[in-house]
Amino acid sequence: MGFSGFGKKARTFDLEAMFEQTRRTAVERSKKMLEARAREEEAHKEKELRSQHEDVDSAASGSSVMGACPALTCREAESSESEDGSNEELIGPPLPRQTSIQGPAEDTDDDDEFIGPPLPPGYKDSDDDDYDDMQEEDNNPVKKIPDSHEITLQHGTKTVSALGLDPSGARLVTGGYDYDVRLWDFAGMDASLQAFRSLQPCECHQIKSLQYSSTGDVILVVSGNSQAKVLDRDGFPVMECVKGDQYIVDMANTKGHTAMLNTGCWHPKIKEEFLTCSNDGTVRTWDVNNDKKHKGVFKPRSVQGKRVIPTTCTYSRDGKLIAAGCQDGSIQIWDRNMNVHTKFHCRQAHAPGTETSCLTFSYDGTVLASRGGDDTLKIWDIRQFKKPLNSVEGLSSFFPMTDCCFSPDDKLIVTGTSIKKGGGNGKLIFFERETFQKVYEIEVTDASVVRCLWHPKLNQIMVGTGNGLAKVYYDPIKSQRGAKLCVVKTKRKARQAETLTQDYIITPHALPMFREPRQRSTRKQLEKDRLDPLKSHKPEPPVAGPGRGGRVGTHGGTLSSYIVKNIALDKTDDSNPREAILRHAKEAEDNPYWVAPAYSKKVSECGLFCEAVK
Repeated sequence: MGFSGFGKKARTFDLEAMFEQTRRTAVERSKKMLEARAREEEAHKEKELRSQHEDVDSAASGSSVMGACPALTCREAESSESEDGSNEELIGPPLPRQTSIQGPAEDTDDDDEFIGPPLPPGYKDSDDDDYDDMQEEDNNPVKKIPDSHEITLQHGTKTVSALGLDPSGARLVTGGYDYDVRLWDFAGMDASLQAFRSLQPCECHQIKSLQYSSTGDVILVVSGNSQAKVLDRDGFPVMECVKGDQYIVDMANTKGHTAMLNTGCWHPKIKEEFLTCSNDGTVRTWDVNNDKKHKGVFKPRSVQGKRVIPTTCTYSRDGKLIAAGCQDGSIQIWDRNMNVHTKFHCRQAHAPGTETSCLTFSYDGTVLASRGGDDTLKIWDIRQFKKPLNSVEGLSSFFPMTDCCFSPDDKLIVTGTSIKKGGGNGKLIFFERETFQKVYEIEVTDASVVRCLWHPKLNQIMVGTGNGLAKVYYDPIKSQRGAKLCVVKTKRKARQAETLTQDYIITPHALPMFREPRQRSTRKQLEKDRLDPLKSHKPEPPVAGPGRGGRVGTHGGTLSSYIVKNIALDKTDDSNPREAILRHAKEAEDNPYWVAPAYSKKVSECGLFCEAVK
């Protein structure tokens, strides 16, 4: 057949037998290696012991006490010592020989020795310093305030009345009295600090509140109208609440709010639920998936049982309680699942007739802070809700959305102050939660401080002011991400106008001679067009005057337009006025018509004055 090996059987291999043989060989090799290593270690130890005994014998032979001992006795002692030493040997590699410059009489403790030059006086270990600093920071919460650096985001020229930051701290949203909502991406911004999107979701209504949901995928927008809106992360509408029937007396029977909204917030645990309060005297819960009707209605009541307007509302940290601050100065708290009677209430929380601008729960969920329109800040224990734990007065507030918030460690409370125009600087004031002592303040700008937000993950403070600024305070060491991402980026260079580039027309079935080459890069195409004399030809500027070189001037091409431009409207005379008058002297002398006939009769030198004197 032409094949020399045709008809032979293929060899078979027993893999299990081969693996077993390999394993046995490896075990035998490892045993041999271990035995050889043990022998080497024993021989090395014996040599060390012999060298030590020889040193001892040489030292003893020179002394008079030892004298001359029989060789047999020395050998026996040597062997006995070697046997004792072998019994007391340690398992493991041999210890290194201790060689010291000092004599054997000096006892040196190697554990206490340091390598290198001696330490300077007053030196402390860096680990101890770090530990002491950490303890000092824990005891002094002021050192945790991130205010060493700041950036300023220009929202507009009017008051920044709403701030929102997503849970991860990647995006910031601002809203103001100019109806605009601006979206800021810290990771996408450079040092120019420009918003990547600006929109007016509620047309001509001031923005009252902005907040990201617990997952950060949607934004709640509360404005001056009666319908709250939900936007996605990029600002596109997702849902709009329905408007209620304003002719129905009982607000519980309407499907939505019938008057201007005041504020709103998301449920901290349920990502689809949010809360709004309105001037129609109701607090309503909503579901994002159902925009046709509210989910629940809570109706605050005064002492007489009459309707009262809620100015602010919020959820507790666990989402089980709903709190509302009302215009009669009361704070009313309901169980989320029971909307008939309040669970806690305080009738004289703030002065009647003032707008409570903010309610916020502490992170441990036991303390409620309230910012009143009566220029006060109070904290309450909801378990003993009749009297505030602490309060401070003299904090001016001119805006119905002035904020207060807790620090991430729950040890500080932060709020802003309002000022009149030219009355100084608006301040961000920090109070200790336990004693309510003022521990720190930041002068923000020469306008009121309206909004403040302290993000727990970023450890950065966002502030909205009355002159259209949104400031971010951070510390390069204590803060994380956020503003630190954009300040290190250089400003992008403005790209040249791409007016020279033409639109690329795709014609896949065109003949090769008519097919345009595919554009690889805009920059390369610009460079290529710059070299083309036709595409890079600069057009001639417009002609000034009547026209030249066959080109018509800007005033027109007709004779009448030329006359009007150059003769009728040209009244400028740059000549000397005296020369201009004397130019007509000869003509007036030869042909007197106007002036000369009037003085043809000669008058005496004295004239009328002489006659009057006589």
